[in-house]
Amino acid sequence: MLGTTTSVENSGLLGPLLDAFHDDTGIEVRAVVRGSGAILQLGRSGDFDVVLVHHPNAEKAFIADGHGAARHLVMTSKFMIIGPAKDPANVRTAPDVAGALARIAGGPFAFISRGDQSGTNAAERSLWAIAGLSPWADRTRWYRETGSGMGATLNMASALSAYTFTESGSWNSFSNRGDLEILFAEGPRLANPYSIIPINPERHDHVAAGAATRLVDWLTGPAGQSFIAGFQIDGTPPFISVR
Repeated sequence: MLGTTTSVENSGLLGPLLDAFHDDTGIEVRAVVRGSGAILQLGRSGDFDVVLVHHPNAEKAFIADGHGAARHLVMTSKFMIIGPAKDPANVRTAPDVAGALARIAGGPFAFISRGDQSGTNAAERSLWAIAGLSPWADRTRWYRETGSGMGATLNMASALSAYTFTESGSWNSFSNRGDLEILFAEGPRLANPYSIIPINPERHDHVAAGAATRLVDWLTGPAGQSFIAGFQIDGTPPFISVR
């Protein structure tokens, strides 16, 4: 059993990737999809054999607490700020991503957040903090939390012509864009690494450790990396292989 994130599924990669693994190994993998925070919490109960997530700080804590065996980098994508084409906050010309968020708050202009403790939500909050802001705690009217996955959050942003924070995998496969465009996607703070972590069999002795190891080895090896590198949506790869 694999626990993984909504962004991997929303990108369209998950099903074809697991099908390719099955074709190569004969191992069928069932997947449960949630935000990274929820997946790691379920992993602490031993609900999965392996997890594929993008929440680095929570991943490190997961391993430090003895629930994960090791982190293996699989792929990366890019976080980005999406917003209306008219860009009333002038996000496009901001010097960095923290400055872009500060301009949205300075309006203020409507911003839609996942608010679901996912990896994307954690990354967004860390960037607000760098800007010296915490709009979720201040309960400001311009900052709305959906408590939902990326698809629902993008749909709300589209309906309201609002700003939001997403990653390239979900954005590339999202069709209901309305007047939304990519406005800011540059800088090292917007890197979005995905890691696979087998559940520690010494902590959870019921897990299928052998099958989990096979999946880790395949995803980080030539076959899996080649598949990720070659996978595209409308000519654009949602993720970048790391080897």
